[in-house]
Amino acid sequence: MSEVVFYTRPGCPFCTMLRADLQRRGLAFRERDIWEDPDAAAAVRAAAGGNETVPTVNVGSRWMVNPSGKEVLAAVADQAPELLPEG
Repeated sequence: MSEVVFYTRPGCPFCTMLRADLQRRGLAFRERDIWEDPDAAAAVRAAAGGNETVPTVNVGSRWMVNPSGKEVLAAVADQAPELLPEG
């Protein structure tokens, strides 16, 4: 089963904005803190050309570095449409 994974770190204003946007849109996601989870940090570095750039979001095979809420929803529609919020 696919899921939306939101990679973040404390104090990141871009993460705060994207989190609020995704919550407002009703999209469920799992958050991983790259400062607390070395595997999460490694995944972000792999997706972001060696940088620990957050927010980074993964849906299925799609990785997005600093995406908009609209980009995340488009990726969900493509990779895991069953996760789209109703309405």
